[in-house]
Parts: sequence; structure tokens; C-alpha cells
Amino acid sequence: MTGVISELITYPIKGCAGVALSESVLARAGLVHDRGFMVVDTHGKFRSQRRDPRLALIRPRVDAGGARLTLRAPGFQDLDVAVDLDSPRRAVELFGRSHEGIDQGESAAEWLSSVLGTASRLVRVPPEHVRVVGGRTPGTSGYADSSPVHAISRASLDELNRRRHGPPIPMSRFRPNIVIDGWDEPHLEDRADRIVVGNAELAYAKLAIRCAVTLVDQRRGGKAGPEPLHTLAAYRRAAAGGVAFGAKFSVLRPGKLAVGDAFTVTAWTDSQLDEPQRS
Repeated sequence: MTGVISELITYPIKGCAGVALSESVLARAGLVHDRGFMVVDTHGKFRSQRRDPRLALIRPRVDAGGARLTLRAPGFQDLDVAVDLDSPRRAVELFGRSHEGIDQGESAAEWLSSVLGTASRLVRVPPEHVRVVGGRTPGTSGYADSSPVHAISRASLDELNRRRHGPPIPMSRFRPNIVIDGWDEPHLEDRADRIVVGNAELAYAKLAIRCAVTLVDQRRGGKAGPEPLHTLAAYRRAAAGGVAFGAKFSVLRPGKLAVGDAFTVTAWTDSQLDEPQRS
């Protein structure tokens, strides 16, 4: 069954705003520059929108060669950062596990601390970084929560909004890398075991278990109430715990992707979700 890529999004700094792309290289660790940087506290522990929703206000841009990073946020002067790949590595913590990062200097630290209102620093994934992440098909990832590619279908979002009252929940709450259009049935991404997209190939890793980041209004950088978790809890409870929306994938074959490319499922698997409630 074939869908089409309607949106392609990378998140250069973990937890910060996404950058919409018309095309991108897909490497083993995901879309180019995706979660290649991370904001940490003074102890090296990563910052997340779970506790720092103002991260959503930071709109980073990385130049094509990856040598310069521009930081933007409403009410603050843009900051241009020369990306440092050579300084000594420092310990950083991501979900209780120790990794390494390259500190990007005092200017970036001061700028981020001002925007977030708390002492912060910016680190980059070292070129030698190798982080293996699990799932049905293991993969490698930069500073992403887990698997390198996160995909959601427009049909899944339409079903969520059909079940709830009030203004529609935007796709941005879920921070996907790939948005799939053209499917009539929701949640087919849960069962997509092998996918050919562009000249790349993906493999199913796991369901995307949702957290409090989905409660953050990505435009204003603040929490906006119990949705969508309240509605998802009624029909998207995962067998392993939590509520699921979207799926994570590993990269079997790197390549190039573009908006408008076919998203072709070549093999299917069983969903890992409990049987949904009927409405």
C-alpha cells in the first residue's frame, strides 16, 4: 500500500522547533542534522519540553554544510554560531545514560540561558558518536529519544481529531519527521514493517509512546491542557504501557527523500497495540 510524503521535518536541536524541508538526505541516524545538537543543564543533563516548554520557541537553522548554526527566538537577537567539532568531549546525560557532546561555547550558552530563563549550554553530537537504539529493528541515533525516524499518517491525526471536542490538535504537537498522506485507514504506520521511500528503505522499530511534550503548544512554548493525551488514553493504550501515536523506524538503506515521494509499504507486521475501543 502506497502513501505519499506530505511533510518532511528535521529538528536540529533536540526539543526545539522543527525545520520543514522539501528534500533531505537520510543517513543511518536519520534526516540530516536531526537532533544533532542538544540543550543541557550545567550538569550535562538534557533539557526537554517536558520541563522546559520554551524550547519550542527556539528556531534553529543549520547551513547546508553543517558548519554554522543560527539560533532564533521571538524577542531575542539572532545568534550565529560557528559549529565546533574539535573541542574536548564532555559527558552528557540522556534518559539516565551517559554519552558525549561537544560544548558549543559561551555565546550559545548565554543566549539559551536568556531564552529559557535557566542556566543552559549547547552540545553537538561528536562525529565519532555511535548510539545503538533498540526495537524490533535496532538502529542508530543522534540525540533523538530513540529510533532515528518518526512517522505519522494524516489519517491517524484525522481520527484523533474526530474523536475529540474542541479545536483540532495540530500535527506539530507530535513532532514527526515524516507525515504520510493518501491513506484512508488510520494507524497503518503501526503495521508497516518494511518501507521503500525515495531511494531509501526503512524498517519498523517500535510504537511512538507519547509523553507530556504533546501537551505543549509549539507556537507559544507553553502547556495547553490535557489534550491530546486525554483522548488518546481512551483508544490508543499500548500493550506495553502508555499511549501510542505514530511509529518509529530504523534506516536499512540510506538515501534521499523529498516531499511528494511515494511511501510504499513492502511488508506488514501485526500491531503491538491493544485492540482499540469502539466509538
